[in-house]
Amino acid sequence: MSQTDTPAGATAPALELDDLSVAYTVRGRDLPVLSDVSLTIARGEAYGLVGESGSGKSTVALALQRVLPPNGRISGGSVRVAGKDVTNLGAAALRQMRAKDVAMVFQDPGKALNPSLTVGRQMAEVFEILGSSGREAYRRGEEMLGRVRISDPARVMASFPHQLSGGMQQRVVIAMALAKDPALLILDEPTTGLDATIEAEVLDLVDTLRQEFGAAVLFISHNLAAVASLCSRVGVLYAGKLVEEGPARDLFNDPRHPYTAGLLRCLPRAGFKGGAALDNIPGFPPQPGTIRQGCVFAPRCGLVEERCRVDAPPLYDIGSGRGSRCHFHDRVDELPRMSDVPPVNAPERGPDVEPVLKLEHLSKTYDLPGNRRVQALRDVSLTLAPGETLGLVGESGSGKSTLANLVLGLVEHDKGGAISLDGTPIPASVHQRPREAVKAIQIVFQNPDSALNRAHTVKHLIGRAVERLAGVGGAKRNERITQLLEAVRLTPRQLPAKPRQLSGGMKQRVAVARAFAADPRVIVCDEPTSALDVSVQSAILNLLTELQSERQVSYILISHDLGVVRHLSDRIAVMYLGRLMEIGPARAVLQGPHHPYTEALLSAAPTVTGERGTRIKLEGQIPSPIDPPTGCVFNTRCPRKFGKVCETEEPPLAEDEFGHAIRCHLPRDKLGRSPEAAPAAPQESLAS
Repeated sequence: MSQTDTPAGATAPALELDDLSVAYTVRGRDLPVLSDVSLTIARGEAYGLVGESGSGKSTVALALQRVLPPNGRISGGSVRVAGKDVTNLGAAALRQMRAKDVAMVFQDPGKALNPSLTVGRQMAEVFEILGSSGREAYRRGEEMLGRVRISDPARVMASFPHQLSGGMQQRVVIAMALAKDPALLILDEPTTGLDATIEAEVLDLVDTLRQEFGAAVLFISHNLAAVASLCSRVGVLYAGKLVEEGPARDLFNDPRHPYTAGLLRCLPRAGFKGGAALDNIPGFPPQPGTIRQGCVFAPRCGLVEERCRVDAPPLYDIGSGRGSRCHFHDRVDELPRMSDVPPVNAPERGPDVEPVLKLEHLSKTYDLPGNRRVQALRDVSLTLAPGETLGLVGESGSGKSTLANLVLGLVEHDKGGAISLDGTPIPASVHQRPREAVKAIQIVFQNPDSALNRAHTVKHLIGRAVERLAGVGGAKRNERITQLLEAVRLTPRQLPAKPRQLSGGMKQRVAVARAFAADPRVIVCDEPTSALDVSVQSAILNLLTELQSERQVSYILISHDLGVVRHLSDRIAVMYLGRLMEIGPARAVLQGPHHPYTEALLSAAPTVTGERGTRIKLEGQIPSPIDPPTGCVFNTRCPRKFGKVCETEEPPLAEDEFGHAIRCHLPRDKLGRSPEAAPAAPQESLAS
């Protein structure tokens, strides 16, 4: 708590928004981006703010600190932080409030930290601003790193940001934020892009520190499961309005607004491939100021009636501390499904089915200065059937991207390995592969903003792929572009648009259309939905499912989101330190028996209900591939390690009669299982 707070301020809520409205001035017009938002966060409370991109979540964070862009202003209402009326503070008092009462942790810690300064210099700077000097500031910085559970603070203080993992960088940023003992800690998408285990560690850390420091937390995220695991209350924003609020568990288990219910239906929560398609929310969020009458969600709502288009609903009090801005909050259970995508059955994997892709004994070794070598991938063998999806999971540094790069030919594998496409060996380098092999293996990247050239139109981006890969020009080129647009559910209206004029979901659809330009046989999907809202994610996952059903294309799916992997995958491969630790049918891998590493990954995944089984915490960081552990490479972190054999002998990848292979010395009856585990149906093995 700030030492300068008055007694009234010390007992006041950490944050009070009373009818907060914010407008941006664009071309001489005021566009409302927040309208009459009211909420209160008590001291020590964790409050989640969720909603699609553009709903106003980040604007709330900027407004309460009065750091809006030059064309933005608070147009109505009030903001109080730790009892201080932010809207009426003078320049000096505002700086004092920002310095002591509020702290913010951003999405990408790599951008929040200065790459040219050591962590120690940056930590010391925080305490220098707070009044310490010299050695005292450095000492307090090192002490603060210890409080965020960094095991070797002195080493981290001497390190540069690029020498730390993503999870470690985020811990440093959290330490810097908590150094001033703020009343309110704002977390803006702090776990996006992190592994499941690191995400769980960061959320556990924030919850522990919240209780230790007594700071309130405003957690802004589109990850509903992460919000459910940390927050006691949740607010749902749509088009600048708070449309629902209440206790997290009640709200996520029994939503009382059609928008909240729609978001939850978009999540891949249970079931395996071949089940019902994900539901979606039709249309797009409105542009600011375009809906001036009635309910802002009416154009996309499945329960809409004429009353909704005329009368704006108030925030109805529906009891138990809950509110819903819907005239028909008692009818939300009647909300119809909006998706009509048919389920996709698993492809045939009989002994007579020729795999479309076969990898044999793939390894990749890099030479480093000082006659050192690092083996990023070691002896990986697997196959992929036509129309099959293989999910690749594992922490960062496990070898997933290296394997994808070898398949694409962007990196050459070591001698002794082989890649076959439709039974024909292909060269290791993409530059030596024939045209047919190049166009047969394509990729959809994680971030369409980075993958699409912002200077070109959609027509040019797709057309260039049609020309270069499919070898089609002239009138047939335009015909092919139109076919691809229709396939990814876009229209000719988007052809003259540039990426900056498209939504995130539309940009990813353009990237998918480009990947399908030459009718590929295999597509590598590298985190294709991790940067997207859940509503857009469901549409992209349904699109990938439809295209696979229509064209029998095979996917290699790389993802940290185990729900996405479960929904799309026929088989799952678990990687650790460049090795395959487990591979088999999706149901067998996820229900068990599990490799101990798989078991830990599954236990770390948050659920939207906020409930989680016994969490298996892995000690330490993933070892360096320069000096991997002897024996089983997982033995230094394994919670089921049982003897010297784990340290001296590397276990084989042993496969059962159902094609489920596990690399572990423990017998299968000693390995963990999921609570819902049931015997897996026999399936033909494709794992080598």
